[in-house]
Amino acid sequence: MPEPASDQRTGTGFGKVLVFVYGIFALSATGRSSVQLGTKASEAPVAYSLSAFAAVVYIVATYALATDRRRLAIAAVGIELVGVLTVGTTSVLFPQDYADATVWSDYGNGYGYVPLVLPFVGLWWLWHTRRHTRRSPSGGPSGAPPGTKDS
Repeated sequence: MPEPASDQRTGTGFGKVLVFVYGIFALSATGRSSVQLGTKASEAPVAYSLSAFAAVVYIVATYALATDRRRLAIAAVGIELVGVLTVGTTSVLFPQDYADATVWSDYGNGYGYVPLVLPFVGLWWLWHTRRHTRRSPSGGPSGAPPGTKDS
């Protein structure tokens, strides 16, 4: 198995595609939830609030991936994964509790299951681009400048 890339920024290479997809979902979830909450919030407040929450998660993930904020990206993508799995499962098991669909309903069925796949791809990318800390034989940081070998 190849080693993950070292010192690669999350918003470069394939990361640009990922940031673009997250950005599309941030815009679409924000637009959808804004219209739903603004025009018919009383019809399905839970579903529309979940879509608004998803929008915030997508916005944060987009920002974090684009600006190489790894910890924030891991948190946002992790929350996204828990959200899509939780909402997906409950919407399948208890459809009567969802008066209308959310972004994450039925595991993102309305969006071609991209909401289900996206956090796995995001976490893979964050792992792939993680930075490696050089360790001295004693287990502590080597103090060697980046790009040099430990002596």
